[in-house]
Amino acid sequence: MIPPLLDVTELSVRFGGLKAVDEVSFKVGKNEIVGLIGPNGAGKTTIFNTLCGVLKASAGRIVFAGRDVTGLAPDRVAALGVARTFQNVRLFGELSVRENIMMGAYRAGPCGLFASVLRLGRHHRLEREAMVRSETWLERFGLAPYADTPSTALPFGLQRVAEIARAMASDPALLLLDEPAAGLNELEKQGLSHILRDIVRQTACSVLLVEHNMPLVMGLVDRVVVLDFGRKIADGLPQDVVRDPAVAEAYLGV
Repeated sequence: MIPPLLDVTELSVRFGGLKAVDEVSFKVGKNEIVGLIGPNGAGKTTIFNTLCGVLKASAGRIVFAGRDVTGLAPDRVAALGVARTFQNVRLFGELSVRENIMMGAYRAGPCGLFASVLRLGRHHRLEREAMVRSETWLERFGLAPYADTPSTALPFGLQRVAEIARAMASDPALLLLDEPAAGLNELEKQGLSHILRDIVRQTACSVLLVEHNMPLVMGLVDRVVVLDFGRKIADGLPQDVVRDPAVAEAYLGV
């Protein structure tokens, strides 16, 4: 049996007396797209922040690629192969699209401050690798015509795509997407779905997706995990989860 890429077991996160995440368990397999859904305040972003090391788990265990990463610092989690985008686009506005994607690629290898300042050999190798990776993702995501455009001059939908390209340039094994369809029109949402399918089909990357757009989620993901008030209430195939009475009551308001 192939072990999951991500295995979250009885994860709990408390803020004082508030239990934002309450003994949640779920898995993400290799080359799988999993949706993490639920009403506002259900604990989705808190789980993302805990997976990335931004927040500390109060209890439970997070295993990534066979390694216990519970409590690791964000830079160490990222170095192991976890990349993330945010609900609000966080591109470097003063940089071009190419330069933004190169920033993601710089995680390809270490380069100390001394080497960077003096532009020593290791820095040059890293810079060349970052350039190659940026060109790859510019082409793959259709961003090549905008490579030298300031990132903030892009239409909002393309800014979303550029942020995903920057994350993928770090060569992650797991991509965490926090509401990537927010603010997109229907055509852009269709394009986003194609991009995410291509990522999983053409790379070794899995995707964990937080999203409120139910048609997008149900047409894209392999499995769905549903949260309500910090607890998991459903976990399964999209067609099964959408018929679950608990999901209808908590998420769809039925």
